[in-house]
Amino acid sequence: MYVLGIETSCDETGVAIFHSKKGLISHFLHSQIAIHAEYGGVVPELASRDHIRKLIPLIKQTLKDSGLTPKDINGIAYTSGPGLIGALLVGAATARSLAWTWKVPSIAVHHMEGHLLAPMLEENPPPYPFVALLVSGGHTLLVEVTAIGHYEILGESLDDAAGEAFDKTAKMLGLGYPGGPYLSKLAEQGIPNRFKFPRPMTDRPGLDFSFSGLKTFTKNTLLSTPQSDQDKADIALAFQQAVADTLTIKCKRALEQTQLNRLVIAGGVSANTQIRASLKAMTDKKNAELFFPRLEFCTDNGAMIAYAGCQRLLTGHQEPLIIEGRPRWPINELNRP
Repeated sequence: MYVLGIETSCDETGVAIFHSKKGLISHFLHSQIAIHAEYGGVVPELASRDHIRKLIPLIKQTLKDSGLTPKDINGIAYTSGPGLIGALLVGAATARSLAWTWKVPSIAVHHMEGHLLAPMLEENPPPYPFVALLVSGGHTLLVEVTAIGHYEILGESLDDAAGEAFDKTAKMLGLGYPGGPYLSKLAEQGIPNRFKFPRPMTDRPGLDFSFSGLKTFTKNTLLSTPQSDQDKADIALAFQQAVADTLTIKCKRALEQTQLNRLVIAGGVSANTQIRASLKAMTDKKNAELFFPRLEFCTDNGAMIAYAGCQRLLTGHQEPLIIEGRPRWPINELNRP
């Protein structure tokens, strides 16, 4: 079964073709970073318009690269939420229209389920069950995964997501957008242990997160210094270490609470090298297994959507041709295939 995957939830247009037995056939991604950088963040209307311009050419490019034609496609998967409603509707309308035209089934995919399953695209995919840390610009949550569609939320952010905190802290430090990579690069020049930042909500039981106060602490620390380049580098390092430690502490608790020994981390922030190193050290110490998607599949992409959709289509999952986007969609509300 060849499945075409379409991702348009935010500021990246992703298209891929996945085969149920052969694996990933082809994938392409168009990033809108250059469009949104001058505004310091994603402008929803500009995102929607750019998806309209780029999606059909990317689909044609992906088909050409794979050596396939529309007649070879057996199903279409698209991101239905959560995300920006305008951007979601571009993908939904395109996917449902193509499915009707090509006379194939189409299926709505949860964006975070796509991220959660992204490590399945690797040569060494994690077996079920496992704990997943989904950490991105819009979401930070811990999920116990026993099978596709069998998700229990263990903890989530009560305010800002980790990626959002990275972006806003980077802006405080005068860095560009998206903030995560810029802040991480600046942190490489920082002096360790000059500043001690709090590890939010680790002084109490539970698996929920909160990063809003960490931004305030960053701002107050910055205002207490001459704001030299070295000051900013030291603050960037302290902030990044605080986030890495917080995520690591919560993941350790989640593994102990569920009595599982496999941890999957996915989402854009999972590309951060310090966070990866911190989690690797923790899992090594616990003799637990750690799984990441490759860097190109940490951020939004069509491959993860094609994979997730393929797994559901293989079970016979069917949907009517309703064009719908869900800006808010808790992952534990997903139907089990």
